[in-house]
Amino acid sequence: MATPTPHYPLFERLFRHAVAVDLGTANTLIYTDDGGIVLNQPSVVCFEKQPTSGSKRIAAIGVEAHQLLGRAPRNLEAVRPMRHGVIANFSAAERMIKQFVDMARPRSLFSRRAAFTLCVPAAATHVERRAIREAAEAAGAWKVSLIGESLASALGAGLPVRDATGSMVVDIGGGTTEVGVLALGGTAYSGSVRVGGDNFDAAIISYVRNLYGVLLGEQTAEHVKRNIGSAVHDVPLEQMNATGRSVDDGLPRTVQLSNRDIAEAIEGPLRQVIGAVKRGLEMAPAELVTDIAHNGIVLTGGGALLSHLGRRLSEEIGLDVRVADEPLTCAVRGAGAAAAAGWVDEVGGA
Repeated sequence: MATPTPHYPLFERLFRHAVAVDLGTANTLIYTDDGGIVLNQPSVVCFEKQPTSGSKRIAAIGVEAHQLLGRAPRNLEAVRPMRHGVIANFSAAERMIKQFVDMARPRSLFSRRAAFTLCVPAAATHVERRAIREAAEAAGAWKVSLIGESLASALGAGLPVRDATGSMVVDIGGGTTEVGVLALGGTAYSGSVRVGGDNFDAAIISYVRNLYGVLLGEQTAEHVKRNIGSAVHDVPLEQMNATGRSVDDGLPRTVQLSNRDIAEAIEGPLRQVIGAVKRGLEMAPAELVTDIAHNGIVLTGGGALLSHLGRRLSEEIGLDVRVADEPLTCAVRGAGAAAAAGWVDEVGGA
């Protein structure tokens, strides 16, 4: 008779640890039970160009690499491995994950391998999910579980997802907007559109170029959005200067932008976000929509920080809309909570 394999909790605590990873288009966050948020870095890697060598050396990663976007000298190449919440550059993503895990790993006398729980968008294909798994395994994970972005965000926002009462969460990331209706520990409806904060930035760049003939950089557009961005037009006037390159002569030129300009600029992608929320309400079971009408909608993700976004959605939909506490970290904290409770594979695995 075969002897059962003994279970050693102490061994696993010493040699293996669980981490939750929100591998986002704009930012990557890593969460551990004992350390909380141990890493929050831009999802950017900068490589040295080595045409004669097969493997590129990493020159910078995270914050340092993000600062080189649009500024990198000819011998360097800044890469964003993630697009719309999924891997666009497998090799760069694999190395980025490994570097981030090394940065976040607690210093110990023991070498510990990680069990990963990663957030994935609802619209991710089977191929895209497999790419995320393989990148995590290549980065050193001994086990990989996937959890839907909506479920993770709802858990991180403190919504009662295990109750029979329906909850609705809208997670606006850098490349996707996820809409989820949840009840009884599962997802009754999950949908997404590939629109997020990056699309807001691109819309601002396009607006300024068309109106003023000035081309702004990505980081400048993001800075403008963070400082005076607004989802509604009827707000007290705020203005700031932004410097870009003249389309006519290529010389530097400064323009004055207002929060009302930004509201007009981002109207297109914002309409797509509103449309995704309306579709979620149309497709969700009627009883759960009744619950949502009473309890309102919760916004998570970095895009939820856009000024007056909750008010705009409330006016368009006719329901209460609020922004979760610490919306940027909801998904990774929720993924960590699901992994700790031992029910990732049950409801969120893929």
